[in-house]
Amino acid sequence: MTYRLLTGFDDPSAGEQTWNALLGTGSGNVIFMTHQWQRVWWEVFGRGTLLIIIAEQEEKVIAIAPLFSDGGMIFFVGSGGSDYLDFIGDYSDPAVLPNMLRLAKESVSVFLGFRFYHVREDSSTKELIFAAERENQWRAFDEGELPAPFLDIKRFPDRAEAATNKKSLKRHEAWFAKNGGFFFEHFTESKDILLHLPLFCEQHIKRWESTPYPSLFLDPQQVLFYRRITEVFSGTGWLRFTRIIWKGNAIAYHFGFLYARSFLWYKPTFDIALAKHSPGEVLLRQLLLFAITEGADRFDFGLGDESFKERFATGSVTVKTWGLYPLLPENKKIL
Repeated sequence: MTYRLLTGFDDPSAGEQTWNALLGTGSGNVIFMTHQWQRVWWEVFGRGTLLIIIAEQEEKVIAIAPLFSDGGMIFFVGSGGSDYLDFIGDYSDPAVLPNMLRLAKESVSVFLGFRFYHVREDSSTKELIFAAERENQWRAFDEGELPAPFLDIKRFPDRAEAATNKKSLKRHEAWFAKNGGFFFEHFTESKDILLHLPLFCEQHIKRWESTPYPSLFLDPQQVLFYRRITEVFSGTGWLRFTRIIWKGNAIAYHFGFLYARSFLWYKPTFDIALAKHSPGEVLLRQLLLFAITEGADRFDFGLGDESFKERFATGSVTVKTWGLYPLLPENKKIL
């Protein structure tokens, strides 16, 4: 087994085809771990030093650790805006991850530790981190968790169908239908979605401006990120963008994905002036129907325990953040 630090996302040793093929061999097969997502995230938000480490066996890449170093800490590429992150490929050999992390540590001038955000608890990464702890005499810490509710369409098709027929959802639809009528549009092509992104961002800003949580789209980098993701995902078949039209105006939008048979609820918004009529619930029902029609196995509500998710979810995945730090010499104390 050999280990190398790549020059960047354009390094042919782990290009798009090789990278994405490895996703199918582990629990990290999510939209956020694709070569495309990782590359765009680094392009827009990258800081510090990129550390893409690969493990090779007989000149074949078997594992990838997409990392970067900033301020002495080493993180997953995608830390911020990515619901799930992980290592990529085959880590069945217990020496692989400790060796990759050691190479990452040796590749930076200042090393304080690792922080791995948003690792699904059903991933084998927890055990791998503890193996790296023992191998390198580091110390692992559980640094918090978040729930990620989901509706299991494949296992519970009757419950999925029932979710689309909840009285509250249909009641709100009925109001818009009675008062001028509404229709919805689903887009999967980049060229179509790009036309609607400015109004989507504008509505999101208005939706949150009267709350303590300002819209992420006040940040030009976030606007750029969504545009670049839309452009780079062209031809992949992963994009899912929906808008609800009432009286000639878009009253709700959703920017999401269908990847590995999982429909991801990612970034919704609605016209705050119509909040009492719940256009967001009209949007949710149409997305549930869309996911079922498309043959999705799961409707993933993403990170967070908002109460509305509990009304529809059949289960929840726990997403953990792990810290891994060098042991302090006995004669030193943490101040």
